[in-house]
Amino acid sequence: MKENSDDSFYREFHSKLTYNNPEKLKIAREMLERYTGSAIDDFQKYILLTNFDKYIDVFARRYRSAKQTGSMWSAVHSRESHVTMIDFKIGAPTAALVIELLSVIEPQAVLFLGMCGGLHESLLVGDFILPMAAIRDEGVSHHFILPQVPSLPTFKIQKFVSQMLVEEGLDYRTGVVHTTDYRFWEFDEIFKRKLYEERAIAIEMESAALFSVGFVSKVPIGALLLVSDLPLQRGGIKTKASAKAVFASYTELHINIGIKAITEIQNKGEHIRHYRW
Repeated sequence: MKENSDDSFYREFHSKLTYNNPEKLKIAREMLERYTGSAIDDFQKYILLTNFDKYIDVFARRYRSAKQTGSMWSAVHSRESHVTMIDFKIGAPTAALVIELLSVIEPQAVLFLGMCGGLHESLLVGDFILPMAAIRDEGVSHHFILPQVPSLPTFKIQKFVSQMLVEEGLDYRTGVVHTTDYRFWEFDEIFKRKLYEERAIAIEMESAALFSVGFVSKVPIGALLLVSDLPLQRGGIKTKASAKAVFASYTELHINIGIKAITEIQNKGEHIRHYRW
């Protein structure tokens, strides 16, 4: 019998997805172990992602768990809290990679604790931003899904994070963040004018890749961003000294909110995963 063209298309489409491709799945499992220095069985079903060693160290001390370091990333696994934290470093390509690899363990929820540059004039260093969407100005997400598809976090995860912030009496902003892989954009006047026209509330380097690849890879993911600098203001670009001050002032708080949100998701037991296509 002649194969239906629709059947052929769907088979080819699904074979690209890690969880539908046994050969790709095997390689991804081995890569996740190699990059993190962890066994697959170490990974918990609730994941916190970060770009910073300091966050990993705080998490490790809190749960008295050892930091494991692989060829690229670091991870701490807490069986007590059913949470794994991974430091995947910086940038959209590694963000896309960590999500695609994490899809092999089928996590229940992933929350990114990242930092961003505040673009709106009302923002202050230390403010929290709960992104509702991300502008895909990076070079990796188009490999996973068509460019016209918006990059959105998993709504229910953002809802839980919002709830934790309110319960802690903390203010936060919502809006669209601009994800770029362009460093030193602060010195490009044309680029800065584009940011103003977009009305983006903040700029960073990972969220669009995380959200887009999470959607494709059936990994439910949200983000809570901390404003670490105000690059459009005079003297507002992050420096070595200002970065140190931000870590000293806000690391514990940022992690506390992340842990409480991911724990609340566990306790509620809600089904938050994206549809499988």
